[in-house]
Amino acid sequence: MKIVFAGSPEFAVPVLKTLLENGKNVTAVVTQPDKPTGRKKTLTPTPVKSFALSVGLLVYDFQKIRDNAETLKNLGADIMITCAYGQLLTKEVLDCFKGGVWNIHASLLPEFRGASPIQSAILAGKTHTGITVMKTEVSLDSGDMLLVKRCEIGNLTYGGLSQKLSALGAEAALEAVTLLERGDKQLLMQDEAKATFCKKISKEQGKINFNGPSAYICRLIKAFSPAPAAFCTFNGAMLNILNAEIAEDTEGKAGEVISADKRGITVKCGEGAVIITELQPAGGKAMKASDFVNGRKIKAGDFLE
Repeated sequence: MKIVFAGSPEFAVPVLKTLLENGKNVTAVVTQPDKPTGRKKTLTPTPVKSFALSVGLLVYDFQKIRDNAETLKNLGADIMITCAYGQLLTKEVLDCFKGGVWNIHASLLPEFRGASPIQSAILAGKTHTGITVMKTEVSLDSGDMLLVKRCEIGNLTYGGLSQKLSALGAEAALEAVTLLERGDKQLLMQDEAKATFCKKISKEQGKINFNGPSAYICRLIKAFSPAPAAFCTFNGAMLNILNAEIAEDTEGKAGEVISADKRGITVKCGEGAVIITELQPAGGKAMKASDFVNGRKIKAGDFLE
């Protein structure tokens, strides 16, 4: 079975790598165009493109995939596997693959259709999430499901949960391709009544309001870590908050630093309190909150806003 793989970020690399390591016939890779990064705006390929070129695969980085359906059709592939590719597929693109286009989506569909399923699951306080392999249709993440793999979220940040789901997605992709090779397609329709949607998140959404409940503030911090990072201000400067835990409730005003010691920085919230354990000062590197405290940059009685 000839496969075209479409993906872009680091999240998708283990999926492609696992297919190749298990002898699956990936004949070409489609990814997003190179983008300017860093202060010098250096044109940089996607992680998927870098990996694909390193192993000698044919790579297409279409500006708009919808304008290149004929190129895809001429590859003569049976199926396309997509994982965090980043462009919507038109009917003309879907019709290029007689065996269908199959997407590796990082949620338990029909929950969290859209661009930020991992962050959204953490923000919503879900205990579990997972990977769904679904047949791609023109409408967003609505296709019939081939298989589902669940995992526990636990106390993970977005970064940690992404790594866990990336590995799980690789397992799911290999299993899905094996089923498709055998012709063993037992599909389950999604329950439209239970569908929820999530949009791409922005830095502005990560602004911490310490008047809120501590449980939500912790989820916000974890959902945005390591990037784009939840943030507050301290002495007029932005402070990225990368990890926190719920602390014992205490007296004080919302945003007030109750203690700053080797455990971290305990901050009073509208309901309860949080202990910040990892942060990143403006223009600085990520560090343990205790190291920030040791630099005597913060103390009890200060305020985060």
